[in-house]
Amino acid sequence: MTELNPTPAPATLVAIDIAKHRHEVLIEAPGQARRRRLTILSTKADYDRLVVALGAYGGPVLIGFEATGDYHRGLAYRLLSAGFELRLVSSVALARTREALHNGWDK
Repeated sequence: MTELNPTPAPATLVAIDIAKHRHEVLIEAPGQARRRRLTILSTKADYDRLVVALGAYGGPVLIGFEATGDYHRGLAYRLLSAGFELRLVSSVALARTREALHNGWDK
């Protein structure tokens, strides 16, 4: 059975598109109309920069990402050790949702 984990109401939501050399980050903070976009490289310095940027939001931060191979492991470890809540999004679920929304399988 699937465990339900509700999203806290005032949480900052973060979506990370994982790739081999760089990751695209989209941040949606509560009460702000615009979303913030970041591109981080797969380096410790950029991981630390992301942790500082997310820590500046103050409230709870909920991070979701789709694992691509095992390129997510270093970033996931760094974010988890910084105390952020992580959610792994199934690539199959994303593909099916994308197909249902856009009536096709491609991005």
